[in-house]
Amino acid sequence: MMQTQAGDAGAFKRFDLSRVPSPCFVVDEVAIERNLAILKDVGDQSGAHILLALKAFSMFSLAPLVRKYLEGTCASGLYEARLAREEYGGEVVTFCAGYKLNEIERIVDLSDHVIFNSTAQKDRFLADVQAGDNVQVGLRINPEHSEGEIPKYDPCAPFSRLGVPISKLNAAMLDGVDGLHMHTLCEQGFAPLQRTWAAIEDQITPYLGQLKWLNFGGGHHITRADYDREGLIAFIKDLRTRTGLKIYLEPGEAVALDAGILVGEVLDLPHN
Repeated sequence: MMQTQAGDAGAFKRFDLSRVPSPCFVVDEVAIERNLAILKDVGDQSGAHILLALKAFSMFSLAPLVRKYLEGTCASGLYEARLAREEYGGEVVTFCAGYKLNEIERIVDLSDHVIFNSTAQKDRFLADVQAGDNVQVGLRINPEHSEGEIPKYDPCAPFSRLGVPISKLNAAMLDGVDGLHMHTLCEQGFAPLQRTWAAIEDQITPYLGQLKWLNFGGGHHITRADYDREGLIAFIKDLRTRTGLKIYLEPGEAVALDAGILVGEVLDLPHN
């Protein structure tokens, strides 16, 4: 089991659980805004586009608050893309491991970026995306560099079906592609991102001239107290300067870190 990196209960230590029904989520809006302010500051200082990963936190009653601080959201399918466009606004970036023919047109209509998991999917649906109104095409890569704590959850593990292995990448695969996406971290600090980039930079550099953006996915615990935010800011600024590309980050848990609890109750204790 992975060791969670969340902090302690904070203000919820003093929360009267009898105030709310069971089960329910209780969210501290002040704590959410504090996290959002940190993320906005990192985006402002570094020039990165920071998006909320809806698969991690999609409480759309707080969408107006999120809109005040972040550039947009990232979705993992049709219904998250619809939620993103209708409730959050801003940029909508959609990645799905596999798109369906009967959904791709609606996803393109809702999205600003559509990211494919494989070149087969990209080739199959490229014309559909390019027919959209200013929709850009992304391709997920597998850096083949593992930083995950739990091997079975590692998207860079041998035989992973997530992303094109970077060792197989070539210029022909990037035909029609505007940007590259990778998602390799989970509740981690800046150093694993830095090591991942160092491991792939030489292999990816030949293709940067034909791209518009890089998306480093999620798993960045930017709002955690011990996160090296200054290191991240310097890294992104340097990368933007050297490549001329837009840089995207997609934190999810970092938005809601230490900002809520799930309240439940024991209804029965059968003896056996």
